[in-house]
Order: sequence, then C-alpha cells, then structure tokens
Amino acid sequence: MMRALTWQGKRDVRVETVPDPRIEDPTDIIVRITSTGICGSDLHLYEVLGPYLDPGDILGHEPMGIVEAVGPQVTSLAPGDRVVIPFNISCGHCYMCDQGLHSQCETTQVRERGMGAALFGYTKLYGQVPGGQAELLRVPFGDSLPIKVPHGPADDRFVYLSDVLPTAWQAVEYAAIPPGGSVTVLGLGPIGAMAARIARHRGAGLVVGVDLVPDRLSRAAADGVLCLDLRRHGKELGDAIRDLTDGRGTDAVIDAVGMEAHGAPVAKAAHGAVGVLPDALGERLMETVGLDRLAAFRAAIDVVRRGGTISVSGVYGGAADPLPMLTMFDKQIQLRMGQANVKRWVDDILPLLTDEDPLGVDDFATHRLPLEEGPHAYKTFQDKRDGMIKTLLVP
Repeated sequence: MMRALTWQGKRDVRVETVPDPRIEDPTDIIVRITSTGICGSDLHLYEVLGPYLDPGDILGHEPMGIVEAVGPQVTSLAPGDRVVIPFNISCGHCYMCDQGLHSQCETTQVRERGMGAALFGYTKLYGQVPGGQAELLRVPFGDSLPIKVPHGPADDRFVYLSDVLPTAWQAVEYAAIPPGGSVTVLGLGPIGAMAARIARHRGAGLVVGVDLVPDRLSRAAADGVLCLDLRRHGKELGDAIRDLTDGRGTDAVIDAVGMEAHGAPVAKAAHGAVGVLPDALGERLMETVGLDRLAAFRAAIDVVRRGGTISVSGVYGGAADPLPMLTMFDKQIQLRMGQANVKRWVDDILPLLTDEDPLGVDDFATHRLPLEEGPHAYKTFQDKRDGMIKTLLVP
C-alpha cells in the first residue's frame, strides 16, 4: 500500500492509503516518485472540474523519480534509472507523435470524450489515469514516454521537464516573437513566469508581465520583466502597453491565465454552481453554456498589435465561449494554442539544464513540502498566500 493525494470533492483533497500500482502491460514501468509538482491547472480540479472526477481519484501530473520495476518488453530502462514523466501520455510512434503533436497521440486519445491524448491525474476528460502526487506511479510506454536524466543534481534541475518547461517553451514558440521583438505575458504563475524567462533567453527585446499578485510581480521584475499590476491599470491595460510600444501593442501575447482569470463575476458564480451540481448537469453546463472567464483572452486581443500573434497556454474549459471574431479578423490576429507536446521540446530544453542554469530552474520552487502536506499546499496555492508560486511535494 502507498500514500497518494486524492480528490474527494470541491476544495477537498486528502492524502490516503491506496493500493500500489502494478505492471499491467509488458511495456509498463513502475516509478517511485521523488518529487511531484502542483500545477496551476490542478486548481481547476480543486475548484471547478468536479463533474469529471470521482472521489478517490489520484491527482498530479508533474512527477519524477526512480524506476522501481519494468515490464518484460522494456529494454531502454532498468530499475535504478532516474526519469521524468511527461504529463501527456503519448506512445511516441503514431502519426500524431511523429508530427511532434504528442498531446494528440492517436494511441491514447480519449475518443469517447472527443479529447486528445490521455493525461496523468486529470479527470475523465483525459482518461481518468491515476496521477503522480503519490509514492508510486505506473507509467505506460516505458521505452518511449519517460525522459531519462542523470543522477547527481537535485530533482529541481529536471522535474519541470514534466510540464512547466515544455509548456512555457511551446508558449514562446507559438508566440512567434520576432528577433528583438516584444511580448506581453498575461499571468505570472509558474507557466507565465517561466515563459517570460524563456522569451528573454531566446532574444525578446521587451517582455511585459501582467499580474495582480505582488509576490509574482516582484519575482518577475527581478528576472528583468517589465511588470504591470493589473490592480492599478485595470481596463487601461491596453493603453499602458501601447504606450510602451509606439502605440501598437506588443508583437505577441502569451495568455498563461486561462479560465482562472479574475473578473467576470457572473461566470465566477456559475463556476461555483458547477462544482455542486450533480455530475451529469455539471458536465452539461461546463461543456455547452460556455462559462469560462474570458477576461485574460479578451485582454490579449486588445494588447496584441495588428498582425501579431496570441499564444494560449492557459487552460480553458467551456465549449461555447463567445469570441469577438470581428475584432480578431480586423486585427489580423494569428492564434495558436493547445496542450504542450512535452516530448517535442525535450531536446531543445535539456541542454539548458546545466550548472549555469540559464532558466533559473534550480531555485524556481518557492515551496518544498512533504506529500502529507498536500491538502494545505492546495489551499495555500488557491488562496495565493505565503508567496506560493511553485510547490514541489516530496513523497
């Protein structure tokens, strides 16, 4: 038996004793988790996406650890190897994986829900696969999915390969910032903060960061980001950014907020209702009424220059959100989005995970806590207290 962080209801996660995972397919491996992150999108499960969860579901999709056992068909790993586990479950050899679209893997697509590749620890929408905020994790596709990393450096050096680094890297790649150009990053949580660092590393001339949490703003400012406090600028945010860019707006905008955006009180109340409705009604409301809070995305449309690019990495959940298509068409906006294709970017990122630490991963975590303190960590992160920006749980 092992300990694992489980979902029990809205704002109710608990560490419980559950059965150990076992090898079910000859290509599986079992990993003993040594570090596992709490992601901003985990807060969607904590707060909003209850209709897609069952009590006892194991959460978490940012794990790394040591291989404990391998299936009989696994040839590239052995017990004792150190691995990071990508959050999307991809086979590595289907048409979509060959295109570098691992988040659309045709082997693991959740077709009964009309969704892309399965994810660890992330609801019925994505396969209801047990997650990595636990002592042990069963990982399929043992020869192609895990990322083998060297022993030696602390887990902090590599653990963000599971999600934060590839998600932020793809956000910058999709933003198509011209050399020396400008980008606005909306939301300076873990993904936004790392995207801002990567944009600077890759040659952006001006990186503007927007948030309303003082700790996030001060941290990004220390990274060389020009920070704007949304509490001060509010509806004048677009004007403030145009003032910095010869009246045009930035070449690109990265929306790293998604449906947790502040504002839109009606949608906020409806999100609260979704969390207490029976599952069938809650699912229907989430999927058809379009209750996402679009404040961040609308801000992106306002802030980006004409002919610029919006890159969306923040998670949106509704299927009927109204978009200002006339404005988007008139401004000739290019739009790219999607779950990060983790394996696609590993070869670009791994060479940067060195002692020189150009992306600042070694001290990126603001909190390191035992797995048993997971419930407290979720609440603190949701409340944006104690300077918590990125937490690693240690089983």
